[in-house]
This record gives sequence, C-alpha cells and structure tokens, in this order.
Amino acid sequence: MVMGFNEFIAEVLEFNPKADKELIKKAFEFSESAHKEHKRESGDPYFIHPLETARILIKLSADSATICAALLHDCIEEGCSTVEEIKKIFGAEIASIVEGLTKIQGIQFESKEDYKAENLRKMLLATTKDIRVMLIKLADRLHNMRTLKYFREDKQKRIAKETLEIFAPIAHKLGMNAMKGELEDLSLKYLEPEAYSMLRKRIASNRREREERTKAFIKHIKDGLNERGIEAVVEGRAKYFYSIYQKMKKEGKDFNEIYDLIAIRIITKTVPECYAAIGIVHDLFKPIPGRFKDYISVPKTNGYQSLHTSVLGEHGRIIEIQIRTQEMHHIAEEGVAAHWRYKGTEKDKKFDRRIRWIKQLLDWKMDSKTTKDFIEDLKIDLFENEIIVFTPKGDPISLPEGSTPVDFAYEVHTNIGLHCSKAEVNGVIVPLDYKLRNGDIVYIVTRDNAKPSRNWLSFVKTPKAKSKIRSELGISPDMRVEESAGEKKDAAAGSIEILSKKAPLKFSKCCSPKHGDPVIAFYTKDGKITVHNKDCKSLHDLAGNKTADVRWKEKERESKRLRIVVRDSVGVLAGILDIIAKAGISIHSIYTRAKKDKVVVTINMATMDDDAVKSVIKAIRSIKDVLDIRETSGMPDSER
Repeated sequence: MVMGFNEFIAEVLEFNPKADKELIKKAFEFSESAHKEHKRESGDPYFIHPLETARILIKLSADSATICAALLHDCIEEGCSTVEEIKKIFGAEIASIVEGLTKIQGIQFESKEDYKAENLRKMLLATTKDIRVMLIKLADRLHNMRTLKYFREDKQKRIAKETLEIFAPIAHKLGMNAMKGELEDLSLKYLEPEAYSMLRKRIASNRREREERTKAFIKHIKDGLNERGIEAVVEGRAKYFYSIYQKMKKEGKDFNEIYDLIAIRIITKTVPECYAAIGIVHDLFKPIPGRFKDYISVPKTNGYQSLHTSVLGEHGRIIEIQIRTQEMHHIAEEGVAAHWRYKGTEKDKKFDRRIRWIKQLLDWKMDSKTTKDFIEDLKIDLFENEIIVFTPKGDPISLPEGSTPVDFAYEVHTNIGLHCSKAEVNGVIVPLDYKLRNGDIVYIVTRDNAKPSRNWLSFVKTPKAKSKIRSELGISPDMRVEESAGEKKDAAAGSIEILSKKAPLKFSKCCSPKHGDPVIAFYTKDGKITVHNKDCKSLHDLAGNKTADVRWKEKERESKRLRIVVRDSVGVLAGILDIIAKAGISIHSIYTRAKKDKVVVTINMATMDDDAVKSVIKAIRSIKDVLDIRETSGMPDSER
C-alpha cells in the first residue's frame, strides 16, 4: 500500500514545520502520475522508491526543494519528463538538482565502466554546486540497498560492492555516520552472507546479558556525573556489524574475543562539560593508555567532533566512550545534513566549506586518463585513513596516512610546495620522503631557486601534490614515473617493442631517439638494452656489442578535442551531447570546469574527418547558451 499525501506531508511537517506544502504536493502528484505504469523488481509500484527516498531525507529535516527533487529524481531517467518541463513547473533550483542526478543519455561509450565513470564525474560536478545532489543520491542508494533482495545474486553483489567502495565512504566523508553504517551493514549482508548471518546470530544470542552489563555501566557513569552536577544523556550504542567484522579481520580475532560490541555515548549541554565528563570517567575507570583522542579541539575533516577514550570495565572488558554536545551528536550522525537542523530550512554558503574535498577530488581526479584510473584513484582517496599534523603556529592540517613533508607543503600552499627545500618535524631535520605521524609539528624551509624534483612523484601521497608536481615538470598524467636502482626509466620505453631476448630498456641520452626514427639497439655489459638513432655518432663505441631486435609500437590513433565555453544553465550540456550522439560519434571522455558563471567543457571524441568536425561545431555553436567553441590540442583546462 503506497503512502497517501496527507500521511506524507504530516511526516514532513513533523521535521520541517516551514516546508512548502503546496510545492511538495505538486511534486508528489507529478511523480506518482509519471510512474503509474512502472513497477519495481519486487512487483511494487515504482513510485514507492522516490517516496521512500524522500522519507529518508525527511528524517534529516530536509528543505522543501530537496524533498521535491527526491520525489522527482527518476522522472527524467525513466523517460517520464524532461529537464525543461521540470524547470517550467518546479523552477530552476529543483530542475538543476534533478538533472545532476540523471544519468547521461544518448551517448555511446566504449564500455559500461566508461559510462559509469562519466556518470559519477557528472554527479560529483553537480554536487560541488549543490550538496543536495549527493544527499539525494545517498538516500536513493540506501533505499535500493534495503530492497536489494529482489535482484539476482550477481547484481546484488555488484551493487553492494559499489556501495561499499564508493557510496559508504562518501557518506563518511560527508560526516553522515548513521547513513554510512547502514550502507556498510547492508553491503556486508550480500558480499559476505555467511559472516553477516554469523554476526547476527552471535550478537542476538547474548543480547540480554550484554544489555544488563551495559545498564550497570551506564548507571555507574550517570551517578558519577550527577554527583558533580553534570546533567547528561548517557546511552549505549550497538556497534555496526561491518565495524565488528572489520575488527575481527584486522586483529585476527574470533567473535568471542571481541568484547566491545557496545560503545557508550555521553551527551552534555556544553563543551566545558565534555572535558569535565572525561575527567570523571577516568576517575571512575582505568583509562587505556594511548586511546584518548580530542576531536573537539581538532575536528576531523568531515566536521566530526567528540572526545574519545577507552577504559577497563568489569571482567577486563575494554569499553569505548564518546563524549560530545547535542549539536556535535547531530553533526556526527547526520553530517552535512545536520545543517538544516541548526541553520534554518534553506541552503547557505557554509555548505561550500563542508564539501571542499569533493571539489579538490574532482579537479585532481580529472588527471586520470582512463576510467579504471579514475575509479581506482577515487577509491584510494575515499578510503585513506587521515592523520592530523600541525604548522608551527598550531594550525591543524589533515593529510592521508603515509603523507610526507612535501604533501604537507602543498596542502598549506602551492608556492610552499613548489619551493620546498628541506623539512623539520618536531624540531628535527628529516628527509622529504619522511612519513608523517599524527600530532607532528612540521616546518618547511623554502628557497626561491628550489624546484620540484621528478623523484618526489615516487613518494608523495596526496593527489594535490602529484598534480602540482606533474604540472610544474610538464609531465602528463599518463606518463609513469618509476625508479630502479636510483635510475629513472625513460617514459618513451612503453613505446618500443623488444623482439629478441627481453631485458631492461633505455633510450640513449646522446641522440635521444623519437618515435618513428630509424633506430638500432645493443645489449650492454650490465645486461640492459640501449636504443640509439642509426646515425648516432656514438655507435662506433658499441661496435662489438650484440644487437637487439626492436621496433616501434604503432601509435594509438589520436582523438579530436573540442573546447566549449557555456553559460552555467540547465540543459546546455545535454544539448551538446545530443548533437554529438546524433552524429554517431563516440565520446572518449568529458571534462568540465566551472569558472564563475561559466563552464568550460572539454570533449575528446573518436577520430573523424574535418568535415564532420566542422558540422558538429556549427550545430553546437547554434545552441543559445554556447559562448565559444573551438577544436583544440594539448591538455584540457581540468588537466592543468
């Protein structure tokens, strides 16, 4: 039975009394009508999906535009409507969100992986302009995961794997812990069904005993707080299955060896009370050395704030405790979505600071030449554990685990990275490839004539550092930088084929052969192959050496590249892609970069003749919001 509008709007008003009832009613009825002929895999009316997606967001006190866009998010993709129609009925704001959630249509891609990657890029780009795009996508994914049982097994595993590798980490980056936890647990259910079933049964088997112990522990803490005049909520929270499973794998433990299945949470009224509470807890129980973390003074990059500690409870059991204020608690559970709870019902500029990482990630990941590179780089960035290090002034800098002083330098400012000459950590000079640790104080010494070294690319960790170093050295993203016994391999050696006995290969510096030049190769005394131009003056020195049989590999066919400047308006990109699709041209990649009220779009297309290029350019130029279009060469803006 599908929920009726009266019941739905009552739920909306419970969490957002200022919601626009008439606008939401219009979206509810439009979506219900648009999907009336569609069915879900379960056989239920399709409208249940956008409805449940919206209900997930309602509980986060979502604003009216978000609720409407959630109800409408599948209307374009399912062919029920167009961007123009939604814009006309619901306005540009809602239409823009819905378009950001709509997959690319009418374009031929070389593989499903390419198609998925471009859709992910498109959605991330839309998210940088409006965080609500990602919030709706996460709610959409959560409802799909809740109903995954209706799909065949291979599809269940594929969707669950993507959820665990992409969307759960994005929820974490946005500080949405409750969303992340449920997505991970549901993914575990389909990826590791036996482990999931085991955890459910084992946790349920001693639930009563565990709850009794938890109640006694909570009472002990409450009594201690009350005696010192601190009013606080003290509660036990069952840990997510996936986090327990990960701990078992990481520590090589059996379930019976995992005692901390419950975490204790203390919610105070003020920040000073948080610090007072930690002192009381440490008086009542023996704290575990090295387990105290102050994320209030130094918040995580996703905005998370709490005090963490672990203490020794009864029977030698370790208990984890988190202490935070009520506002910190909502932010910890809801992340950026908690904005509505504290900042009214509409979006404001503070969203931009909370999603800076997405903008950086999108810029850096545009360096990825292939779909595989983009997806793998994205996973690495999302999964990195973070450390916090400090500038000499005490400013906290968040970096991925394994970062070096060079990563730190670029994170502080690009110019500091470009002119970095040496580093001090905690007052001691260290190598530039030194692995930083949590709490380090880092000082970078710069020199005006210092420049990045190619060798830095072999140890820097952050995408920003890699991108800036490559740009300064003029190294394209698809050129690999490898080190072997202190010797740099020539990047052109991926371009020649050895037909005789295989050996390490390098190009001579005396004549620097270029692709297609007549060449001759020799085996050297150290067991390598060196390649020379056939007219090289140094050949007489190698006359007694055995020759190697080599030949140039055929160069890949180059694609055509269009650079298009457009006004930032709804539907303009779709119009461009539609023209290219109708011309029967395959797209290799799309790059976009926002510049104030304009967007630069760079499209790499399959090779075609000049007449076809001119025809496509002419058709695209006729689009109203296209300001400039030209065929170009070199790197697109987003790769610089």
